[in-house]
Amino acid sequence: MLKKLTLLSASIITSGLMSLTLSAEVNATSTNNTKSTQISYSAKSTADYAVATYQQAMLDSLRELVKHNTVAEDGVSIDDNRAHVAFKAELKKQAQALGLDYLDDGYVVVIGLGDQKKRVGIITHGDVQPVNPKKWQKSPFELDTTTEPGRLIGRGTEDDKGPISTALYAMKAIKDKKLTLNKRIELYVYMAEESDWEPLKAYIKTHDLPQTNITIDAEYPVVTAEKGYGTVKLVFNKHDKPTISPYISEFSGGFFGSQIPEDASAIIENANIVLLQRLMRKARSYQGVSFDLELKDSTLTINALGKSAHSSKPDEGVNAIPYLADLLSSTRWENNGPGTLVNFINDNIGLGLEGKKFGNIAYQDDFMGAMTFSPTVIKQHENNIELNINLRRPQGKSKQQLNDEIHQAVQSWNNKFDAEVIELEHYIGDPFVQKDAPHIDTLLAVFSHFTGIKDAKPIAIGGGTNSRLFPNAVSFGPSMPNNEYTGHSEHEFITMEQFILNLKMYTAALVELAQK
Repeated sequence: MLKKLTLLSASIITSGLMSLTLSAEVNATSTNNTKSTQISYSAKSTADYAVATYQQAMLDSLRELVKHNTVAEDGVSIDDNRAHVAFKAELKKQAQALGLDYLDDGYVVVIGLGDQKKRVGIITHGDVQPVNPKKWQKSPFELDTTTEPGRLIGRGTEDDKGPISTALYAMKAIKDKKLTLNKRIELYVYMAEESDWEPLKAYIKTHDLPQTNITIDAEYPVVTAEKGYGTVKLVFNKHDKPTISPYISEFSGGFFGSQIPEDASAIIENANIVLLQRLMRKARSYQGVSFDLELKDSTLTINALGKSAHSSKPDEGVNAIPYLADLLSSTRWENNGPGTLVNFINDNIGLGLEGKKFGNIAYQDDFMGAMTFSPTVIKQHENNIELNINLRRPQGKSKQQLNDEIHQAVQSWNNKFDAEVIELEHYIGDPFVQKDAPHIDTLLAVFSHFTGIKDAKPIAIGGGTNSRLFPNAVSFGPSMPNNEYTGHSEHEFITMEQFILNLKMYTAALVELAQK
């Protein structure tokens, strides 16, 4: 017997997905003075020149950078990773063609303009997150300008190869204008931001860094606070428990830890037409997620399709893992591993984004917003299933308190349901708050001038950038406030309009900062 149904929702974003996570909508008081100031004529004129002269060249630069698959390879050093070596060779070629100096220091590339002792740093990264090529209209490592006119589609276009190209041509425009600079401009390109910060930490210990820094790896107008990245790791032991009732034999989902997963699947054995029809009816009630159900003999296979997003912004995605678990929530499943996992997700996570069902862990900060708590990866092992939950925590609780609350929630559930959920070592990173950077007002003035958005104020985000490692560093773009961030999704793009606007703002900002 073969029964199959595909359910497609009419809506893209689930109506219930609202959270307090990080945006310019956070109404909070910052310790920084955000008084508007005027930007200089040289900043405005150089920005206009950059856009009038280098739009196509900047696009060509991005096209060449996107070609290189700079996803980290486990166990492969930077010097042995052919894609990374080729990417850095392309960077060198472009920098030297623009008349900029180039220094390759292994994991860190520095591209500079000027020889002044005081310096302004621009912090970026050249590595990218993994991709599923099946999810893309064209190769993710080919700049696609035709599939969706007006959008530049490809891995790294927003995070972070697009910003690198923009910074290069902002520096070139400044060089062309022969402006008198009081500070050297240095573009830092780190090659392992998405996978391993330790080489950068080691580099910083042995190198003199610029006194003023901006990271172009986040959002506008200016980011002065970042939530701490964390991973909760739980293991569900597999048990062979023979039964004539329906049971879940497999449950899987997710791709990598910092992506809200759009795919999840389950297999139910001893299934029948009654169960299929019941799940079909329930599936029709969801928005933003689709389900494909196939009954063959007594095996029911279910695939869920949501929407991928950066895990720091779970509200911009539709997480297929909890939605598939919720579809199955009408049944209390056998504690056999996959069944235990589904029961646990429904009882302790659900469809919420802030961990409100997970014991007492939920909390929020007035400026940084609420902690987010999202299952992102299910790892299949021979004897168990591992669930990774991504959290982004604001200030307000200590690591120890969170660890204690997580442990208490897991143990209480184990005791209540006679289950066997094992905690692995959780990672809980620290939030970051920048209070003293002297150039915040300058960046806000540049943003307001070119966008027309008045009274712009610093914001907090859920993502973590290398800002926290550099002195006096804040983030400045490349994503506009309240716009969807696509950097870790399977549909990464930047609009041509935003690409050009970034060139204006980065050029003007560098002029202002380097002439002070």
